[in-house]
Amino acid sequence: MTRLANGERIHLVDKKGRQYALTLKAGDTYQFSGQKIAHDELIGRPDGTVVTLSGGKKMLALRPTLGDYVLKMPRGAQVLYPKDLALIPMWADVYPGARVFEAGTGSGALTMALLRAVGPRGLVVTYEMREEFARTAMTNIDRYMGPVPNLVTGRKNAYEGIALLHDGLPFDRVVLDLPEPWQVVPHAAQALRSGGIYLSFVPTVPQVVHTVEALEQATVFGMIQTFETLLRTWSIQGRSVRPDHRMVAHSGFITVARKVEPGLLSPRSASEPNGDLPSGDDSETREESAS
Repeated sequence: MTRLANGERIHLVDKKGRQYALTLKAGDTYQFSGQKIAHDELIGRPDGTVVTLSGGKKMLALRPTLGDYVLKMPRGAQVLYPKDLALIPMWADVYPGARVFEAGTGSGALTMALLRAVGPRGLVVTYEMREEFARTAMTNIDRYMGPVPNLVTGRKNAYEGIALLHDGLPFDRVVLDLPEPWQVVPHAAQALRSGGIYLSFVPTVPQVVHTVEALEQATVFGMIQTFETLLRTWSIQGRSVRPDHRMVAHSGFITVARKVEPGLLSPRSASEPNGDLPSGDDSETREESAS
């Protein structure tokens, strides 16, 4: 059984599922709507325990998931939604031991997702130009993950280049959450190993068009895909089963590409707007199965 510890970030959850964040500190008191509870009453309690505030209000005290944490943590830049944070490590195929370059750090949400994916044997190098964002990100990361020895930070502009580390080894993955990721594409082509994966996240159509064009013009990227994710939760109350009235719809476009040897996968011809079958199209497979 794990227990809540002094200095730990936890969430208190009311019966409606609303979450309230606090950092446990011995001797402090948490106040909520005129009611209070001493932090000392929370420290040492099991994760997921029910606690009672001074006015009788009951709440759950638990360690937040990463998804819950990033929605409540302090932020400088807008954080990615959990639905995108979940997919990015999968589509970028970030594996234990991988060397990952990230820009920009923002509030640290994506950085934490990448650190969890690479594990203690991997490495994440992250660039953030804005000092205030970098400070907020490091506070968020340290508060949730503690000291992270395999994180390398830099106050650098990824648009100007990606510097390899002292060992001179290339990166396995490049993951970008920047306004103009197409400016980083030529640098990613140099910094990635052969077979490495590029992934970027942008919110608008013009941004994603520029990004895909840059990937095609680089000539070393193939298997380019762009998609968005939509999340719709459901209300299930007895026999009343329906979609919730609100959903997390469009948040941004994820573009993924693979660094490959040029020659087989050529950029889409302007005279053939549909080009070849996209890599996710299984039309040929269906035809072969039918025959």
